[in-house]
Amino acid sequence: MSALSDVARLAEVSKATASRALSGNGYVSEETRNRVVSAAATMGYVVSSNASSLVTGSTKNIGVVIPHINRWYFGEVLEGIETSLIAEGYDLTLYRLSADATERRRVAEYFLVRKRVDAVIAVGIELTAHEIGLLHSLAKPIIGIGGQVDGIATLSIDDVAAAALVTDHLISLGHARIMHIGGFLEDEMDFRVHSQRLAGYRQAMNLAGLPCGDELFREAEVSMPGGYAAGLAILADPRTRPSAIVAGSDEVAIGIIVAARQLGIQIPAQLSVVGIDGHDLAPMFGLTTLAQNPKMQGTMAVNLAMDELVERPDRSPPTWHAYPMSLEVRGSTTAPSAG
Repeated sequence: MSALSDVARLAEVSKATASRALSGNGYVSEETRNRVVSAAATMGYVVSSNASSLVTGSTKNIGVVIPHINRWYFGEVLEGIETSLIAEGYDLTLYRLSADATERRRVAEYFLVRKRVDAVIAVGIELTAHEIGLLHSLAKPIIGIGGQVDGIATLSIDDVAAAALVTDHLISLGHARIMHIGGFLEDEMDFRVHSQRLAGYRQAMNLAGLPCGDELFREAEVSMPGGYAAGLAILADPRTRPSAIVAGSDEVAIGIIVAARQLGIQIPAQLSVVGIDGHDLAPMFGLTTLAQNPKMQGTMAVNLAMDELVERPDRSPPTWHAYPMSLEVRGSTTAPSAG
């Protein structure tokens, strides 16, 4: 394996100049830098990130903590983060974090601190005051995706407003008996997404003077099978069947549509369905949804992290950034039938 001294000899510069040229630290003329880079490429020399970090204090590595890697939303966010970090020349170290206090402490106090990362992006995880204080004490920027957290820059959609908006869409079409099928309230993750979307649904219904009691809310696993099972149970009896459903996620909405078709219920003539997320499968099922573009949320989180890595005396205090949403109306919603 070629050494830095070999690269310096081939480029006809000192070892110190070769180091500055390859690390990007310190002034080197463009002509000299190109000569050193060319020599390194010829010899197959690769700069050691560990050695470079000892000099610069930068690891070029971002730690990402996430509760799930096998769910659509989190996978999309992670893809956006990874693509953006590669473009910035950064590596990614991924940690799946559960609600277990011991595991969280191990990740925060050992992995994120001792394994050396330049910044941390927390996806769907509400970091504790201790975790935030620990990272801040080490001057590690923290970016959160999924809700407002004091002391760190965060971004997310407004879940209350999201559910209210899709419910308003159904109300504007003339629906009065609208049911909400959301996630299990006792099993929801950080930032209480399920209860916030239930609150948004009820907010819109109350403003319209429409019923939205407990009999019009059903819990389901937030997945297509969960929506399918809930749909079969709720739609089987025509006497209690709603004219429209606000699903807590697109996956639940798609499961409901499949269940309705199996029961011979026509979408949207006999039942309108809306979702929240902007899932890749929404166009295939003609699903009206409120799209939140999680991949772009990952990109925005990386942009915020890169900005915080630049020291600026005039930096504004960290704040919550409301990520924009867009209502995508498709064939799963229409006015209720006259009958």
